Amino acid sequence: MRHSDSASGLFSQPQGIPVRIAATGTSVPPHCVASETYDRRWQLRSGTTAAACGVEQRYQADASLQAQHLATEAAQRALQSAGLHASALDCIVSAGSTPQQAIPCFAAQIQAGLGLQGSGIPAFDMNATCLSFLVALEQLSYAIAAGRFRRVLLVSAELPSRALNPDCRYTAPLFGDGAAAVILERCDDGSSALLAAAQETYSEGVDACHLKAGGSNYFFAGYARSATTGASFFSMDGKALYKLSARHLPALFERVLQQAGVRREQIQCYVPHQASGKALSILPRLLDIPPSRIINILGSFGNQVAASMPFALDAAINSGKAKRGDLIALIGTGAGVSMGIAVLRL
Repeated sequence: MRHSDSASGLFSQPQGIPVRIAATGTSVPPHCVASETYDRRWQLRSGTTAAACGVEQRYQADASLQAQHLATEAAQRALQSAGLHASALDCIVSAGSTPQQAIPCFAAQIQAGLGLQGSGIPAFDMNATCLSFLVALEQLSYAIAAGRFRRVLLVSAELPSRALNPDCRYTAPLFGDGAAAVILERCDDGSSALLAAAQETYSEGVDACHLKAGGSNYFFAGYARSATTGASFFSMDGKALYKLSARHLPALFERVLQQAGVRREQIQCYVPHQASGKALSILPRLLDIPPSRIINILGSFGNQVAASMPFALDAAINSGKAKRGDLIALIGTGAGVSMGIAVLRL
């Protein structure tokens, strides 16, 4: 069995995995940074930075704002939208790549932020960098279908601005801070389902996107500050990421469509990871999909790492571009290099 076929047996149910996204919620820091700020910093003509990265503005947290605040606020908004109290949750999962600290898991801090101390509700993290939300959505769907959980809070909260090199003209203006939450629950009436999902990783691109500090190689207590400064900055080789993604993503997309039993023209809404202006502009041609059906919020929020996909999903739902019963596709790439796609009946 090829690795790309291994997921097909998981979708033996003709109607897919019986789950639905019950509600969504988002949160951003109060401080909005326009791209003209970078133009002035680097003495560029007005509009140069926005044209280069596709971002007109992004939100950035100041030093006093913790990721827990954004995560909790997004979660509370999702719970309010669903008409639920936090105690109705069976599990809390943080899906992201920039946790507030190494230990404990960020999901435990979200549980505390929701006032659920003493509840015993299980909380844990899942990290697949920019694909964290999509991977967590798939894995938790199986757990819900198996009866392990009934209702799960899935939160992606990212503060990438904390790890950006302020002198890097490619990465510094591309990213924005923010959080997005979804409530995933069992759906037995067939109205909503996860129809198919798949992920592939090509580790020949493992060095194309990295943040070396914070792990066991560059632990701050063991090195002089000067030795860890460079490792503390996020680094990305956009060309290398694009080459690997362009080589493998179209075939993965075709396989997921086949597993889902749908045609690309039946999908009403495509929700991609908001990687960059170039990536979003190339996507329609790469996958042969209509640009009008692609959700693009990059210009207003920047690349929010794992939070960008659920943030874009929230925008699609609130704008009416993604409605209950619609077929939607989640598409993303991330460090690794990994890529993933899921097709849902919303």
